[in-house]
Amino acid sequence: MSFKAPVLWNTAFCFFLFVILLTVDHSPAFAAGEANAQKLGARLPIWSVLPFVGILLSIALFPLFAPRWWHSHFPKVSAFWASIFAVPFLVVFRGAAIHEILHVYMLEYVPFIILLWTLFTIAGGIHLGGTLRGTPGTNVVLLLIGTAIASWVGTTGASMILIRPLLRANGWRRNKVHLVVFFIFLVSNIGGALTPLGDPPLFLGFLLGVPFFWTMSLLKETVFIAIPILTLFYLLDRYFYGKEEQPAEASEKVPLRIQGIHNILLLAGVVGAVFMSGVWHLGETTILGIHIARESLGRDLILVLLGLLSLAVTKAEVHKANGFSWFPIKEVAFLFAGIFMTIIPAIAILKAGKEGSLGFVTTALETPAHYFWVTGSLSSFLDNAPSYLTFFNSLLGKFFVGVPTREAVDMLIEQQELYLTSISLGSVFWGALTYIGNAPNFMVRSIAEEAGVKMPTFFGYMGKYAIPILIPLFILVTLVFL
Repeated sequence: MSFKAPVLWNTAFCFFLFVILLTVDHSPAFAAGEANAQKLGARLPIWSVLPFVGILLSIALFPLFAPRWWHSHFPKVSAFWASIFAVPFLVVFRGAAIHEILHVYMLEYVPFIILLWTLFTIAGGIHLGGTLRGTPGTNVVLLLIGTAIASWVGTTGASMILIRPLLRANGWRRNKVHLVVFFIFLVSNIGGALTPLGDPPLFLGFLLGVPFFWTMSLLKETVFIAIPILTLFYLLDRYFYGKEEQPAEASEKVPLRIQGIHNILLLAGVVGAVFMSGVWHLGETTILGIHIARESLGRDLILVLLGLLSLAVTKAEVHKANGFSWFPIKEVAFLFAGIFMTIIPAIAILKAGKEGSLGFVTTALETPAHYFWVTGSLSSFLDNAPSYLTFFNSLLGKFFVGVPTREAVDMLIEQQELYLTSISLGSVFWGALTYIGNAPNFMVRSIAEEAGVKMPTFFGYMGKYAIPILIPLFILVTLVFL
């Protein structure tokens, strides 16, 4: 497939979007600065989200219709859609556009990738060796362990530690897709609901004043949804296991052992660095007009050093035994670079509330159930961290206008706690609905495909697995708890 046609189409679409944006109010009030940049959402047209729709469709369709081309050219596709939005956005809004782009990448994308890279790198240096046979009982235990530790080492850390042992244990089996799908449900998403370390949205809430252990109050909802998923997984795995041609018993069973155990200590360092950045306030510094908390810079520096230390002290044979490669994290980095750019208008419009072109969405929100479904739906396709942040702020504005943030958070927990529960559950649980709902989903899928598992397409994952299994459970969560 030639890339010339997309480039020509890119140019034409840029011109089209440029014309649309020229109809927007871009008065001198749009000087660089965070306060003025927030007004963008009230003026951006609904059409400005088309590049975001485009990159989602590309992620969904190219692997289906042109898998080889996609494998080599996905960075170009990401840049393609990012430029479609960025070029006219910069031309029309100038200083405010520059500020908004820098804000998104410096405060959200870069820390996001640093954390994922560190967890991916350190977890890739932990090898669970020994004879491990993929029986239904063994597989349930692995998923249960991953779900339990995801809130403490992050969904990315738990996913990277356990996906390879799960795949190795079941390497002899023909039917393995369901193993990876249920792993994404539980380990890469639902298991991260109990601490701010588990998932980025909850960490943002922690930074804004939600107590560190408040999220432990979500235990009952997490157990409520995890038990039926684990039960269904066991029944499904037992069915497929019965259809497999059983391999001969290994002549020599090797005891289970962990190689690269020092990386567990480094993971503890990651937990400490993230926790430190939420409780240790060192003031702010300004870089290119963006105010960045010094503790956040310190956290990111520590994370990078921990990742580099892991690479330095981990033996090459451990990485080789894990089948470790950089492709999964590269895929996430390139694709999410485009997603974070094209997501700018969608998030800005939502933050504008009633004044934005999606004002009807925020106006319609009344009950905790509404917030659970809307936050969850957006988290499935948008990044779950800004989706959480948008509705978190809308709750503070809805109930406690003019109250300082940390005081308002205390009042929200005391007086309207169910609303906070709703957006927390929505942003974490619904990340499992699509491959792009949470970054570990992408990495797990990529590792599985490298191991020879033929994973379903974007729509296949949703239509065959996620929607039929998860949506009924979300309905039950709504009826029982919200």
